[in-house]
Amino acid sequence: MDSLINLVIVFLLVFMNAFFVATEFAMVKVRKTRIETLTLEGNLSAKYTRKVVNHLNSYLSACQLGITLASLGLGWIGEPALADILTPLLSYFNMSELTVHSISFVLGFSIITAFHIIFGELVPKSMAILSAEKIALATALPLIIFYKVTYPVMWLFNHSTSLILSLFGFSQVEEHDAAHTDAEIMLLVEDSYKHGLIDKTELTFVDNIFDFSEKVVREIMIPRTDMIVFFKEDSFDEILEVAMKEELTRYPICESSKDNIIGFVHIKDLYKQKIQGNDLKIESIIRNVISIPETTSISTLFKKFQKEKAQLAVVIDEYGGTAGLVTVEDILEEIVGEIQDEFDDEGAPIEKTENGGYSIDGRVLIEDINELLDIELKLDDIDTIGGWLYSKLETPPQINQKIQYEEYEFVITKCSKQRIIKLSINLINKDK
Repeated sequence: MDSLINLVIVFLLVFMNAFFVATEFAMVKVRKTRIETLTLEGNLSAKYTRKVVNHLNSYLSACQLGITLASLGLGWIGEPALADILTPLLSYFNMSELTVHSISFVLGFSIITAFHIIFGELVPKSMAILSAEKIALATALPLIIFYKVTYPVMWLFNHSTSLILSLFGFSQVEEHDAAHTDAEIMLLVEDSYKHGLIDKTELTFVDNIFDFSEKVVREIMIPRTDMIVFFKEDSFDEILEVAMKEELTRYPICESSKDNIIGFVHIKDLYKQKIQGNDLKIESIIRNVISIPETTSISTLFKKFQKEKAQLAVVIDEYGGTAGLVTVEDILEEIVGEIQDEFDDEGAPIEKTENGGYSIDGRVLIEDINELLDIELKLDDIDTIGGWLYSKLETPPQINQKIQYEEYEFVITKCSKQRIIKLSINLINKDK
């Protein structure tokens, strides 16, 4: 009868050990953000779980105390209980009493150890890793009760631990570590994409957002050579004719040169003045324009646009001249990709060709090409692939002019005397 009671106690101790092991792993692995969401939805179990993860160190100590007590109990009761059951069975084999006791001890110890490791450690640990949220919600309240019951002991253990850690220059972490670096978040997002939880577009958005704060306006601006501008001296009819042809919304207004931009005009103001038949002078509809250094981050400029309710900014280079201009649309395209309206007839900046290569706009950033081809193009003070390719030439660019870099061939497909407008990139067939 005593042996049967001891076996029941053994099962209870293994269950107790399994409970604390599962609780410990579940509380460490559970996502704090998910628990916060469930708490806001009114889930009572989540409320208790949040209390545990917010004071994780204290409750993990409670788990360790429970595991230690269960393990000591198994060592104290488990082996003798099994030995008492095995001894009568082994006595039938005509062995000496010492041999019977020795074998029953070894068998009892081995069985209890295997039972303890499998059902008290490995199984609950695996369950907690696979179902952290469910187990954390189920075990939080019992853990809190156990912690309160054993609080005097826990207080002594925690303060002793803190004292010892301080001697080695460490401090205990009380809260669940829920913060992630940019790189860790991207790994989580990429893992979510691989498992089908988000699509390719959402993955691209998140990737672009992290790049957002690292880019400066020089990298995304419309360069000075591509700017469509009006001069203060131009006649109203000349301005209106160009505006109708270019089909843009805003145009910088210059005085004498592009280095002296005094404002901009909005297309609706041009048409409004034309329809009303007022004195057709461009000066009366010029609006103020923002000027920013080319090294300004696009996140800073975006905030400036929001604050000043602006849509256009002139980019100034280190010598005080006009480097280009940038719009709100240029900034948004860094997150969502190319935004085409009914007047845009340009293709995508990067297009896959039938032969497996790429057709590339010369203004595409070098870092985008590096990511696309998994290569390392580098050149100080040059941001675009067109500028990089131009720097590799010894003569003015010509159509079909080509260079080789690593296993790729770069071919100019459209250019002017001053710059490379479009190029193609193809993988070199080494079997030829």
